[in-house]
Amino acid sequence: MGNEARGTTRDPGNGRPTEQKQTGVADGIEIRAIAEDEIGAWDRALVVGFLRPHVASAADYRRLQWEPDRLLTAVDEGRFVATFRSFDTELTVPGGAVVTANALTAVTVTATHRRRGLLRGMMSRDLAAARERGAEVAILIAAEYNIYGRFGFGPATRGHGWNIDLLRAGGLRTDLPTVPGGRIDLVTMAELRKLGPELHDRWRLTQPGAIARDEVVWRRSTGEIEVPGFEWKEPFAAVHRDASGTPTGLAVYKVDDTWDGSYPNCTLTVLDFIALDRGAAAELWRFVLSVDWVRKVVVENIGPDDPLPLLLNDPRAATPYADNADFMWLRVLDVEAAFNARTYGAPGRLVLEVEDREGYAAGRWAIEAGADGTGRCTRTTDAADLALDASALGSIYLSGETVPRLAAAGLVTELREGAVADADLLLRTPLLSWNIDGF
Repeated sequence: MGNEARGTTRDPGNGRPTEQKQTGVADGIEIRAIAEDEIGAWDRALVVGFLRPHVASAADYRRLQWEPDRLLTAVDEGRFVATFRSFDTELTVPGGAVVTANALTAVTVTATHRRRGLLRGMMSRDLAAARERGAEVAILIAAEYNIYGRFGFGPATRGHGWNIDLLRAGGLRTDLPTVPGGRIDLVTMAELRKLGPELHDRWRLTQPGAIARDEVVWRRSTGEIEVPGFEWKEPFAAVHRDASGTPTGLAVYKVDDTWDGSYPNCTLTVLDFIALDRGAAAELWRFVLSVDWVRKVVVENIGPDDPLPLLLNDPRAATPYADNADFMWLRVLDVEAAFNARTYGAPGRLVLEVEDREGYAAGRWAIEAGADGTGRCTRTTDAADLALDASALGSIYLSGETVPRLAAAGLVTELREGAVADADLLLRTPLLSWNIDGF
């Protein structure tokens, strides 16, 4: 008899977990959490799973991330053949409230053990535990598009960037806002570790889709912690302060040292950009686009509806970044709590029929929104207006994807005439969801 990993699914009638046995795991393979003293072996399995066996051990770094029951593995005859990690973070939703997101990362299955149900076993165990802890959603960054839809995840934000030819751009428009008494200073990495967290926390509550950054993230991004296999070179960090000296914006960037003979031909790459208001944003862009020797600015990831190109005298000088694609994926675990937390673009009522093979979101849900933007989500037996699966529900939750586009693609079915248009108005947000942080 083979080992069986236990997990839970949801009873569609009441949303509570019902215990069942996972049967998709091959005989002799155990799925379990690792102990702290097994981090070295787990890290080795991780780099092998990511096809990087030449990379040195990052066990010391992984120990900073270890939490009981949050680093999982699959064990075959004493060898770790899969990895999986989750951690809780705050996710900003439309309206500025936050929900608890179970963030998944470091997901691998060794090439010799594919197609044996290991990912499903680890995923089922982790999602069940997350729901028991009260997480409203789960999130991840998908390395491959076709893996996570079957677990109820859908693309919820896009990574979006620009390449800006400075000679063609002609600088920023002169009528953009300024900040009287404001200033921009370059700061050290130690200074950035002190002022960055508070500035980011203020900003992320204004941006749907943004997630929190913990201390380890700041220590790693500023070079205090270096992870084998990920080369770190000290970047520049420019902080904008208003007239009172309060930080209101941040641009972190690097510059390559490239010359065409005696002619400077450098590229400046923006790694991190946050601004609390349009004035701070304009001042930071004015600075970034005027650095000596730079002929091209690459913005790797900025909000998909950020007006940056329109700030230029010639917006055509900004061309799309090569890596523009879906970025953060989301899975709703608690439909009522998740949809109760966000706000809505128009008053109305919408009934969704959700198909969810894992059970968490399965059933019929009524969303009612008032004129003030607040809403309430409850189970209902009323006739459904739209039918969709859990993956599509994850895509529309932050309004990073629209119902009309999903309906046009055959991923949402209109059951009542006009329901697609009604849903578009109900779920509309002033800002598209956007997450700048990988994890």
